[in-house]
Amino acid sequence: MSWLMRKRIHQIELFIKYPHEVQEEWLRRLIHQGKTTEWGKKYDYKSIQSYDTFAERVPVNSYEDLQPYIDRLRQGEQNILWPEEIKWFAKSSGTSSGKSKFIPVSNSALEECHFRGGKDMLSLYVNNFPDTRVFDGRSLVMGGSHSITEVSNSSYYDGDLSAILIQNLPFWVQLLKTPNLNIALMDEWESKIEKMANETILNDVTSISGVPSWMLVLLNKILSISKAENVTQVWPNLEVFFHGGVSFEPYRSQFLQLIPLAGMHYMETYNASEGFFGIQDMSDRNELLLMLDYGIFYEFIPVENLDDENPKTLRLSEVEIWRNYAVVITTNAGLWRYQIGDTVTFTSLSPYRVKISGRTKSYINTFGEELMVHNADKALAIASAKCAAVITDYTAGPHFLPDRNTAYHEWIIEFEKEPENLGFFVETLDNALKSLNSDYEAKRYHNLILKPPVVHQAKPGTFYNWLKMNGKLGGQNKVPRLSNDRILLEQILPLID
Repeated sequence: MSWLMRKRIHQIELFIKYPHEVQEEWLRRLIHQGKTTEWGKKYDYKSIQSYDTFAERVPVNSYEDLQPYIDRLRQGEQNILWPEEIKWFAKSSGTSSGKSKFIPVSNSALEECHFRGGKDMLSLYVNNFPDTRVFDGRSLVMGGSHSITEVSNSSYYDGDLSAILIQNLPFWVQLLKTPNLNIALMDEWESKIEKMANETILNDVTSISGVPSWMLVLLNKILSISKAENVTQVWPNLEVFFHGGVSFEPYRSQFLQLIPLAGMHYMETYNASEGFFGIQDMSDRNELLLMLDYGIFYEFIPVENLDDENPKTLRLSEVEIWRNYAVVITTNAGLWRYQIGDTVTFTSLSPYRVKISGRTKSYINTFGEELMVHNADKALAIASAKCAAVITDYTAGPHFLPDRNTAYHEWIIEFEKEPENLGFFVETLDNALKSLNSDYEAKRYHNLILKPPVVHQAKPGTFYNWLKMNGKLGGQNKVPRLSNDRILLEQILPLID
């Protein structure tokens, strides 16, 4: 199996060597396949011969722009956005909106994008660690759930992307996974965690996959049931955690405590409801190789131009390193020039590697401080290390003072291990943010615009209870990190009181 996986490395090397040619070829194929759809006829795809024409003719779209077409797909109409039958929809609320989004998932997207991404994740892991024994045991995958909805004369399935992938995996892959399908797809989260823990304890698990915050819940449940001191006593052959969905930095110290194994590996992926975008291909650096042959054509908008009436998009060949870009994709599921809401920074242009810097709606910029999620994650990691603290979850937003001319950032942080001196933790956090973000530092100068941050310490379980109250337990749901308003803060502050 390892030998088969290594064969894929040659194909990856090809798109690394010819990235622009591969992307241009995919754009041609996508336009060709979409020309007979309602969308393709609307924009006369038959006459599009170049990227420039495509970008000039087809607008950049938000979910709200595509929603009328997606709603019709859910009612059973076909050949609207993509020529294949669409029966699956990945349900996502994103990180900044409570409204559910239904992202169409075609067979092509399953096979050419999501499943290929999973195979490549293993291929790159095997390439980095050729002596791996990961296939000698079981793979534990934390997934969500899905349901079937009847409409007029048809039906469709919707749910977490992870559940859609688990449901459609080939039978031979199912044999390598744990827990069994009935438990993996349960929708009642608390019962599911209990059953997952009881079943997986009995298996020789060599790899785990999932969102870090929810994986911690499962691992702690396993330790509670088994009475083990750490995870390696339960799974002595565990060697890798494939993680994604949220930044790993706030959770790293907790995993190191739970899995005190020198040979344990952590490998990040960039997999969303809309597509599988990137994989960590280097064992010593957490940058993500942008995967260019998954049926996705990429464009990028500089973050500073997002509010322009018609923001100019850039092709892969036009991006620069260390600039923040909003990601725009065209996919083999009919998402045409779709803005996914994520922002990335390129760390390398040969090959193209990125780091996820945040969300287009997840930031604080009340006075031009432009505080992004990656700044917050890094600053919290620095403060935690200096204060010997361990963070479970956090969120932050602005707080305006009565004169409306000054403000401060208000944080709610739930600790697994509290700092001995919260005041020193806040001071360290503030200084770390200044060192990481020159705009923040300028606004904090002499307290003239931004006052020092205020941190509320949340009792254990606060964020879990907020997720539960909002029906967001499990799957790919997560706590929004930064907000430019106080909506989330006002919901969670009463839980602290």
